[in-house]
This record gives sequence, structure tokens and C-alpha cells, in this order.
Amino acid sequence: MGERIFPPRCCPFCQQAFEPSKHRPDQAVCSRPECQALRRTDYRRRKRLADPEYAQVIRDSRRKWREAHPDYQRNYWQTHPDAAARNRQQQRQRDQKRRVGLLVKNTLVLDLKHSAAEVWLVGPLAGDLVKNTLVSSKLLILQSPAPAVSPSPSS
Repeated sequence: MGERIFPPRCCPFCQQAFEPSKHRPDQAVCSRPECQALRRTDYRRRKRLADPEYAQVIRDSRRKWREAHPDYQRNYWQTHPDAAARNRQQQRQRDQKRRVGLLVKNTLVLDLKHSAAEVWLVGPLAGDLVKNTLVSSKLLILQSPAPAVSPSPSS
């Protein structure tokens, strides 16, 4: 008898066609190390969500490691100033996005539709505030230029 040949499959991670191993005919992911790492990560994530006992073991393991290495985080930020600066910037962005998310559809105090004032929402997150009528923000007042006065005709 000849060797059994399996039809090629498509890797769900890299989208490349591959032939399953003759030892693993049910192989669903190609053999590239990056794809195998993603497969393992995905398996662990699904296992953690489906198995409370497994999730508890992971939490306990992480807690024990943190207790054994109490200065790790502080030392890391001190020895990696670029990472610390990037983290601070990203945290500011997350905080701003969270604040904007809380403001969406906020109609608490001010009804801008019936206000005599002209209101412009400006900035990268302005689209999230379309239905918002109360925005805690910096106030920018732009004054229209005075109309040009034409000289009065001389007699």
C-alpha cells in the first residue's frame, strides 16, 4: 500500500496552504513556529475561559511569582525609561478614551440644539461625542474677524 496523501489545508493564522503531517492527519495549523505559538496561545486562552480550575491555577501561579519578586515592576520601569514613557503616553490615551466613552450620549445639562451658541467639536475623538451635549473640555473661543470697513467716500 502507498502512503496516504491528505489534501492541503489553509492555516488559520498565516493563511498559507500546508499539507498535514502524516503523523497528525487532523493537523489544523501549519508547522511554522509563529503559527504554532499562536495555536498554543489560543488553546490556553480558550482553556482558561472554559475551565475555572485551570484559570485559578494560573492566577495562583502569577500571585506567587509576584510575591517572590516584589521589586520587579519598579526595577523594570527604572531600567527601561523609554518603555515607561511609552506606557505613560498610552495610559493617557486609554484614560482619555474612557472619559470620552462615558460622555457619549450624555444629555445631562445643556441642550446645544436650542443654544444660540455655535458649537464645534474638534479633535480626534470628536466623532464619539456627536450625541453629547455636555462635554468637559478646554474652552477655545474663536472670534470672527471684524468686517473690513470701507473708507467713506470723500466729498
